[in-house]
Amino acid sequence: MHDQPATPAAPACPHAGGAPLPPPMPELFTWEFASDPYPAYAWMREHEPVRWTELPSGVGAWLVTRYGDAREALADQRLSKNPVHHDEPEHARGRTGIPGERSAGLMTHLLNIDPPDHTRLRRLVSKAFTPRRVAEFEPRVRELTDRLIDGFAAKGEADLIHDFAFPLPIYAICDLLGVPPEDQDDLRDWAGMMIRHGKGPRGGVARSVKKIRGYLAELIHRKRLDDGDDLISGLIRASDHGEHLTEEEVVAMCFVLLFAGFETTINLIGNGTFQLLTHPGERQRLQDSLAAGETGLLATGVEELLRYDGPVELATWRYATEPLVLGGQRVAAGDPVLVVLAAADRDPERFGAPDVLDLSRRDNQHLGYGHGIHYCVGAPLARLEGQTALARLLTRLPDLRLAADPSELRWRGGLIMRGLRTLPVEFTPEG
Repeated sequence: MHDQPATPAAPACPHAGGAPLPPPMPELFTWEFASDPYPAYAWMREHEPVRWTELPSGVGAWLVTRYGDAREALADQRLSKNPVHHDEPEHARGRTGIPGERSAGLMTHLLNIDPPDHTRLRRLVSKAFTPRRVAEFEPRVRELTDRLIDGFAAKGEADLIHDFAFPLPIYAICDLLGVPPEDQDDLRDWAGMMIRHGKGPRGGVARSVKKIRGYLAELIHRKRLDDGDDLISGLIRASDHGEHLTEEEVVAMCFVLLFAGFETTINLIGNGTFQLLTHPGERQRLQDSLAAGETGLLATGVEELLRYDGPVELATWRYATEPLVLGGQRVAAGDPVLVVLAAADRDPERFGAPDVLDLSRRDNQHLGYGHGIHYCVGAPLARLEGQTALARLLTRLPDLRLAADPSELRWRGGLIMRGLRTLPVEFTPEG
């Protein structure tokens, strides 16, 4: 187990004819870092691409920042997703993974297991969560999007996080799962508590998680008695060579679809809209394309927004099951590894002009939804929601503009996710 970071070699003294000292590393995990982490990640890519770091929670982990190392780590089966491989110190107990999932009995989902269990579970989930089901859901996503815009379009102002980016994916995933309309506001409230308390008192998160878990278990029981065409019913029916998901697996899978599906999409819509509003040339290109009835730039544009300032800053936790070498660093068995997707997706060794937002970028194999066997199963739904949300916003509110200086906006100070707390905008009222 890795206890202390390796001691780096003393830097050469420039006055003794050696290489000049590197600039000091920008400080991590401050409010300034949360607003713009990319300079710090650029420093790490150049000087310490695989770096042992103590996180604000007190847990130490290797941060992986170069694209090549990141792809290697994401696909390396010696890096397990199962927390059983991490012997957590007492002061850090329970501080990895999704807050509250352990105490709520929600550990058996795709983000926490390895093959062969992962292979079986993903195969079963994929039978219910098909591309056809997502494609058929497009009219409903568009209807939800327009209904939310209707709620503020006549006012001339809005907070696009609270009024739009947050409720859209919650209602969408509730519809897809088969949550009755009369229960969806409860799910929205509990999910909101998870986000608000996510970086504060973890007890608030745990209570919300337990409420969601209890509700999902009761709903799944009802679905077994009254089969439908929703995703939960599909998960219950899914079988492979006679194998079915267990009750615990269905509950955990529904929870992670809800948790991962809503927060990533909130941030995709929020971050994406913010970047379009602060890059007027690219925003105008997209509006002109949409006005002409073209969708190609919208599709490549959402991929570029995922790369440039994506919703997931770091991939979820991995743990070395044996000693290995990653990016030239020796990683001990049991060490946590966090792949910094935001850093890898701005690596100049992989992307030309990586700090430039180019909505028409073609060679864009970003890592925003992961890589390898843990590639996000909900990525098609998130893309559909992101494309629909941005297209309808720019079409219906063509003069949409920020109602605050960009430097005044605050980002949620998190570890895994990257997103704005608020996004105040103004526009000419409809009607």
